[in-house]
Amino acid sequence: MDTPDSLTLHAAVLAAGPATRFGSPKQLVRVGGTPLVHQMAARAATVAGHSVTVALGAHARDVAPALSRSPASTVVNRDWEEGLASSIRTAVRSAPPQCEGLLLLLCDQVAVTADDLGRLYSVWRRHPVLVAAALYGGAPGLPAIFPAWAFPDLLELRGDRDPRLVLRRHAERLVRLPMPSAGVELDTPEDLAKFEAGTGEPPAT
Repeated sequence: MDTPDSLTLHAAVLAAGPATRFGSPKQLVRVGGTPLVHQMAARAATVAGHSVTVALGAHARDVAPALSRSPASTVVNRDWEEGLASSIRTAVRSAPPQCEGLLLLLCDQVAVTADDLGRLYSVWRRHPVLVAAALYGGAPGLPAIFPAWAFPDLLELRGDRDPRLVLRRHAERLVRLPMPSAGVELDTPEDLAKFEAGTGEPPAT
């Protein structure tokens, strides 16, 4: 049996959406002077090293250059119009065959810090046969680390089906880590303004 120190983690940042409500590629929004997609890839790298993939889609040609100096590699989800599930399947299929856990993180979860991901990783290392998921808004969600046994379930997702479906299906094999920051997402320019002003709040539900 593997020891915690030998566990292999891969991270995937899901950044393929069209950002319709935002009005422009929010992946390229500069937060603290750095494109958001680069920041999120760098935070994922703090727990996964160079084993990080960014799943691009709608604005792949424009977003990819922002990752030129990132530790992450990129993969293009050509079925991005289907919804989030297609990016999740792309992430699973692009993960190294030997990885024992897959961290899924939404690109627009701007308030999730490297420390948050570090805490999630620590929880998973202590319970590597379980799914470790952030708890916010009253339910577990992304970011979450899925052991390899859960990959087939992720590959079954279709359309805009949220990975919360997999989390609910395996509730008895789930460790929940309180992470209010995961509830802050940049759906609109107003969300960005609130976040930059320090008034962005996680949703109540």
